[in-house]
Amino acid sequence: MHFDVWFSERTLHAPAEDGGPSLVDQAVDRLRAQGHVFDADDAVWVRTTDFGDDKDRVIRRSNGEYTYFAADAAYYLNKGDRGYQHKIYLLGADHHGYVHRLKALAGAAGDDPEKDIEVLIGQLVSINGARLSKRAGNIIELDDLRDWLGTDALRYSLERYPADSPLTLDPEILQKRTNDNPVFYVQYAHARTHNVARNAEDSGVGRTQFAPETLTHETEAALLGALQEFPASWPSPPRCASPTASRATSRSSPASTTAGTTIAA
Repeated sequence: MHFDVWFSERTLHAPAEDGGPSLVDQAVDRLRAQGHVFDADDAVWVRTTDFGDDKDRVIRRSNGEYTYFAADAAYYLNKGDRGYQHKIYLLGADHHGYVHRLKALAGAAGDDPEKDIEVLIGQLVSINGARLSKRAGNIIELDDLRDWLGTDALRYSLERYPADSPLTLDPEILQKRTNDNPVFYVQYAHARTHNVARNAEDSGVGRTQFAPETLTHETEAALLGALQEFPASWPSPPRCASPTASRATSRSSPASTTAGTTIAA
């Protein structure tokens, strides 16, 4: 993943260069000017329930400290100040509860929650049933996982499912050279079809000369009918390593990765 801008959260809380209020202070004032900030129980609140949130959110506690929601508000407004009307957030699976509050924040800022903000929830990858976690210290970098499972197995597994779907990898299956491994099955099919195409080319057979409208004899129609049923009657490939499949694997280009990337589907 390439970042065009690296933004430090610390700058949201730092005073302005001229000594004026911080971006967080300014965010509270701007939301108050929109009419969605109120004071209660010695704290400052944003009335996010006006925009579908399940409860109003505290933006500054009674002890004067700002909440995480205050930084979220300041950063959202800062994105708009930099000229970005449509804001996209990519959050982890454990932040699903942030969707409504972020959309409500967009509404409190005067934007359209249905058009001006998009919150995407990604899912984590588990290996052998163990969920990868920074807190647990069992994060595996993408480069290491590629070295372990191989480029084809990793690329196939990550691209087979959408990013919002949980993904469980079984290294034992993904390293097998049998039909139990879907990656090996695809590799085998890839090698076989390329062999068919190569043999056809050597025999002077090409698809450019195929004209089905010229097939008028009854035996030709019967042949087409039989070919239509061919996939259902074709036997499964042998459950052993194939030299052609190995060559197909060795020709695969390395996956495009960035060192230090936490695995996410």
